[in-house]
Amino acid sequence: MSQIHMQNPIYRQRRLTNKVMLTLSLIALLFGLFWLFWIIATLLVKGAGSLSLSLFTQITPPPGSSGGLINAIIGSVMMATVGVLIGTPVGVLAGTYLAEYGQRGWLAPATRFINDVLLSAPSIVIGLFIYTVYVAQVGHYSGWAGAVALSIIVVPVVVRTTDDMLQLVPNSLREATAALGCPKWKMITMVSYRAAMSGIITGVLLAVARIAGETAPLMFTALSNQFMSWNMNQPLANLPMVIFQYAASPFPDWQTLAWAGAALITLFVLAINIIARTVFRK
Repeated sequence: MSQIHMQNPIYRQRRLTNKVMLTLSLIALLFGLFWLFWIIATLLVKGAGSLSLSLFTQITPPPGSSGGLINAIIGSVMMATVGVLIGTPVGVLAGTYLAEYGQRGWLAPATRFINDVLLSAPSIVIGLFIYTVYVAQVGHYSGWAGAVALSIIVVPVVVRTTDDMLQLVPNSLREATAALGCPKWKMITMVSYRAAMSGIITGVLLAVARIAGETAPLMFTALSNQFMSWNMNQPLANLPMVIFQYAASPFPDWQTLAWAGAALITLFVLAINIIARTVFRK
């Protein structure tokens, strides 16, 4: 066997290839980080200055008046909370079936494929679907319709995370509980869930971050509301729609509020991702 040194042409070729690929990877990393930091810096410069107490105490104003985004913030929190409460149990149970019961047969692979399609589906398609099956039937927009649309976005994220986390649980734990005569349902709830809990919670938090800025599904379902409303059966104000409407308006005060709302959502999503990747990491 020949020694590896600079005179070896195979070694020199592999070393050159390694340097080229490392350089291209570094360039791609810097290119992506450049745009990311530029977007965050633009939002902070134009929106952070408008983050004041009035933003969290006053409702959206008419043109030419001062105001805030409290009604939009409350509407977004209400719909996101209901969406997560609907989507999380469905996602966790579906992911549990795929990881614990879907080792044989065609149903589990088909479900994973459909879940991956739904995970990458444009959110506007989900909004149009809920509009067709719910909004058009009842004859009006509502917060419930928006919450259902957001829950459909939550489901595939939680399914994928739950499936992946449960598959990482060592089979030796399952075999040990089976050897003790433990039923499978109890093994799942007492062993598998406990071992994968941090990963499942991380998936739920990432799903919350995913739906925090969704505009397209709410355009077809919840629409918006200029006033404070707690009624989920009526059109409900929400941050994404307010940002969309105010950013496209010709009024400078509305545009300022749009930048403030965009900065607020960005900071929230950034905080959720940091929490998900640090607090629950083991």
